[in-house]
Amino acid sequence: MKVNFFIDRPVFSIVISVLIVIVGLIGLAMLPVDQYPQITPPVVKISASYPGASALTVSQAVATPIEQELNGTPGMLYMESNSSNSGSFSATVTFDISSDPDLAAVEIQNRIKLAESRLPAEVVQNGIEIEKQAASQLMTICLTSDDPKFDEIYLSNFATLNVLDLLRRIPGVGRVSNIGSRYYAMQIWVDPARLANYGLTVKDVQDALKDQNRESAAGVLGQQPVTGLDITIPITAQGRLSSASQFEEIVLRANADGSLIRLRDVARISLEAQSYNTESGINAGNAAVLGLYMLPGANAMEVAENVKKTMKEISANFPEGLEYEIPFDMTTYINESIHEVYKTLFEALFLVILVVFLSLQSWRATLIPAIAVPISLIGTFGVMLIFGFSLNTLTLLGLVLAIGTVVDDAIVVVENVDRIMNEEKLSAYEATKKAMNGLGSALIAMSLVLCAVFIPVSFLSGITGALYRQFTITIAVSVIISTIVALTMSPVMCAQFLKPKKEGEEERKNFIFRAINRWLAKGQTVYARIIRNFLAHSKRSFAAFGIGIVCIWAMAQIVPQSFLPQEDQGYFTVEFELPEGATLERTREVTDRAMAWLLDQPDVRYVLNVTGSSPRVGTNQARSQMTVIMKPWDERENPDLPAFMAKVTDEFSQYPESKVYL
Repeated sequence: MKVNFFIDRPVFSIVISVLIVIVGLIGLAMLPVDQYPQITPPVVKISASYPGASALTVSQAVATPIEQELNGTPGMLYMESNSSNSGSFSATVTFDISSDPDLAAVEIQNRIKLAESRLPAEVVQNGIEIEKQAASQLMTICLTSDDPKFDEIYLSNFATLNVLDLLRRIPGVGRVSNIGSRYYAMQIWVDPARLANYGLTVKDVQDALKDQNRESAAGVLGQQPVTGLDITIPITAQGRLSSASQFEEIVLRANADGSLIRLRDVARISLEAQSYNTESGINAGNAAVLGLYMLPGANAMEVAENVKKTMKEISANFPEGLEYEIPFDMTTYINESIHEVYKTLFEALFLVILVVFLSLQSWRATLIPAIAVPISLIGTFGVMLIFGFSLNTLTLLGLVLAIGTVVDDAIVVVENVDRIMNEEKLSAYEATKKAMNGLGSALIAMSLVLCAVFIPVSFLSGITGALYRQFTITIAVSVIISTIVALTMSPVMCAQFLKPKKEGEEERKNFIFRAINRWLAKGQTVYARIIRNFLAHSKRSFAAFGIGIVCIWAMAQIVPQSFLPQEDQGYFTVEFELPEGATLERTREVTDRAMAWLLDQPDVRYVLNVTGSSPRVGTNQARSQMTVIMKPWDERENPDLPAFMAKVTDEFSQYPESKVYL
């Protein structure tokens, strides 16, 4: 199809551009918003508990059978496991980035089933948890209260019963974790001396609990083949016990003289926390901390908004004195960074149009690239949606870079039409036809060259390829759409908008345009002189080119390298590591001292702490993690976060009883 086809059919060309814009607007409305593309490899976490066992016992009895079965899992890159003296075992299996997280979790679950026959019965009875790890935490919600009756145990259970399930139902929410949770449980504190006096063992207590604290099918009265009855009644027997007084009445042994030994005779029973190995809080106060993770591909901004609406509805039914707050919200940083990129995008578009106007010195000529460039950028959103991309920092930066590329197509068309129209004294319609006859193949070739530069990067494997695939494809797509617009819409606008210059118009231009023209003429003269010198001294030119390549290589070796730039996201984490075997009291003392220092800093807004746990090793009384959330960027006295983190490192490194990691 010849380019003149579109010049002679302007309505058809306009319809093509309108369709591109409509598809792009649909894509813009439906594209998910996130900070970066999904680049984190799928991770599956396995958790198990062997109460009362040491780390060595857990390693031999639990870790070894599970690890032997997990080895060789399809797509697995590596596996990390940890066994602690509290009897807990955790393992994280990292898969190749191309693996399906759901299939990976199913494969792990199948292999754990194979290992169960070799595990202690207590481990299987307590349950083995298998869950997919989310890439990053979206929000943190804290339930707090100043009322002493709402202690940490109550807050944790209230969150589990009344908040967790409602949050999990929100579309886009992948997982909600009760961090440092303390659930209610019936604690039985056995007195060994009394137990020995009665000639009983712990095994006797366990057997009595299993026998008398269970649901039982008691049967039915009047069930067939009994005859002569009018009704059938199911027998209801007392099932599981629910109060401390009921547990106290459990019979451990009946003596020959008719006396009974009950559980209260050898133990103290109370309703308490299931475990005292972890503690959570915010700003040195008790709190139930809920970590909310997003599903891959979900719209972070939409999910966060729905979570806030749901929490507002749930809080209407909170008991008096119980409140919630959201100290950590990743969408705050995402929204700020996306806003900055949008601002840069519009600034770049404005500067490009301004430069075009100052160069072409005609509002009619400027109008053509001013219309063509937004069409190319908007149309790119539609293709991004088709490819499953998201609106993130990299794709938007790709569009910023693409502005300077896509504007070239429209400028080339406009300049050639304007040149032919004024040099050969042709009408805009005829000049456009003549210009496009020689430009069509050149525009296509230019686009193919640009695509040949960017598209191969998308074929890189691993995390690097996943990270930059969206960036390069976005630029390539915008260039292709720009070429389509340059071959269809731009010639139509040239034929309709451009007018030949009138006699003496060049002399009547204002002093700004005349000064720009003089600068351009001087620049063209200098450029021509440089080219002549290069051609006259070809050997020196090649030598200078080689020296330039060497200098570029040397600078590349000097410049620091990193996977992603370090950015101020408004928070950072601090992890304390005490000597192995340290008690929770010792860890709490260090954590409280560090928290008090952090809360005295003017730029710190919240400090979340989980004492007795670490994201690297799981539950461990000798570990503690704090999440330090800074004030908004415009409210800080010192906006330099790396400098503040260095100050924190210097302060906490003076603690002799622990190591610190930021």
